[in-house]
Amino acid sequence: MGMMTKEEARQFKERWRAVNAITIEEARRKTVSERLYELEVLYDFGQALGWANRDDCSEVRARWNRLKEKVGV
Repeated sequence: MGMMTKEEARQFKERWRAVNAITIEEARRKTVSERLYELEVLYDFGQALGWANRDDCSEVRARWNRLKEKVGV
């Protein structure tokens, strides 16, 4: 595979600019509930991998539960 031409580089950059614009728009349209759900999935994933010390998480868990109650998740 050879070097990329200036035109190919420009096209590549334009395609990623379009992808980023769509990604940003999708993020803006998400509801708070959707965002909290995604955050919860990440949190659960970290727990499953053992990345969290349960002794240090009690306050965070309490805040998380209060936030979920307020949003209705």
